[in-house]
Amino acid sequence: MDMKTLSANDKALRINIDAARYGTFAEIGAGQEVARWFFHVGGAAGTVAKTISAYDMAVSDAIYGPGERYVSRQRLVSMLDHEWALLLERLDAKRAEKTKCFVFADTVATKSHTRQEDGHGWLGIRFQTEPRGPASEIIIHARMWDLDNVRQQEALGLLGVNLIYGAFYSWGSPEVLIGSLMDELTRDRMEVDMLKLSGPTFSRVDNRVMSLQLVEQRLTNAAMFAPDGEVVEPAELLYHKPVLIERGSFRPITRVTLDMLERSRAQLRSTSGGAQEPIILMEMTLRNLLTLGEKIEHEDFLGRMDTLRALGKTVMVSNYSRFHNVTSYLRRYTHERVVMVLGIPTLQQLFDEEHYRDLEGGVLEAVGRLMRGPVTLYVYPWKNSETGEIVTATTFEAPRSLRHLYAHLLENRLVEPIHDTAPADLSILPRDVLARLQEGDSSWEGLVPEEVVRVIKAGRLFGFREPARAERGP
Repeated sequence: MDMKTLSANDKALRINIDAARYGTFAEIGAGQEVARWFFHVGGAAGTVAKTISAYDMAVSDAIYGPGERYVSRQRLVSMLDHEWALLLERLDAKRAEKTKCFVFADTVATKSHTRQEDGHGWLGIRFQTEPRGPASEIIIHARMWDLDNVRQQEALGLLGVNLIYGAFYSWGSPEVLIGSLMDELTRDRMEVDMLKLSGPTFSRVDNRVMSLQLVEQRLTNAAMFAPDGEVVEPAELLYHKPVLIERGSFRPITRVTLDMLERSRAQLRSTSGGAQEPIILMEMTLRNLLTLGEKIEHEDFLGRMDTLRALGKTVMVSNYSRFHNVTSYLRRYTHERVVMVLGIPTLQQLFDEEHYRDLEGGVLEAVGRLMRGPVTLYVYPWKNSETGEIVTATTFEAPRSLRHLYAHLLENRLVEPIHDTAPADLSILPRDVLARLQEGDSSWEGLVPEEVVRVIKAGRLFGFREPARAERGP
């Protein structure tokens, strides 16, 4: 039977009658919502070695060790470590030769009478694909959007069953596994915004591509990656932090693009009065990643990631084409200042009313959403290659119908020019650099940071072509 046609009831029953699977369920926070499925369908004695809920903090600390936060990746990992060691110790003599062991764990905070924040939780499974085999692991983070805790608990149970079933029967097809996480769920109920696969079963899997799959398959609107390429949950990175974000295709990142970012960072530091350093995000949208028709080339995506990693940058990949959707997303995690860095060509697009015909309030509504909370647009100047004119945020001419709006944004410093720029490269656009790179014109190397040049040439990224050798004379 096609896995996608199976209900949670069918999945739990199949696992229960699979005599080779046996393990522990450890759940904190929302009740034993996942384990309940396996008892409900019958035959749980063939699957469940133990269930445990350590709700009291002192009890939880005594079992799993102290922690600052109980709904965290660290707590989930300590649960998996502790329960896995106990399971192997207790089953080794009796069942290890014929049993594929597993431990499922979750630590969750749902809505309650005293807690009205959005529900979220960490879920993970550690499992063997053969008896006495090495363990592999899947960890996910989920946000729950239902308005009451009973519905959130129900959604959590479905997600947990889907995760366990995918680990057991789809580990060889990670993209299928990811898609199946939302079986019987919808995005208005649940969002999976972080996933990590590890262990020998997933030795050939690149977690950056898997997290991109979360965005591609619409399990979430954005995924984030630390400078070392590690997948991170957005709240771990952004919670109560100011954010400096630059959007682009970064194919490749140029010296001008980097200069935009560095000068914005210096300008923000000089005006923030010694406030904390911002989290710097380099954001790519799915639209930026469409390189061949409507297909996203994963190798091309990894190439961009490698070049940004060479510069030590944190990366965000989203399915947002509009700026105001980005700031709305960031506001889930921080109420601190958000600064968006852009050039004049992008500013022109931002004030193009054609982009907002589906919004009742048009561009006024879009700008209102964009500026919700402390948001500032830092605008880098641009040189018109035809006239030689340098256009700045101050001299930019908005469409006639929006000039008063733009003047208001300038006057209230919601739009600010980036100062002290080097005008020599202002007319060079990233697409021009890419064209030279693909044509074998070595002049592109002077327009791209040295670290990035090395990565591109070593990996022959973005259609890199060696410069043609000069013909020798007779």
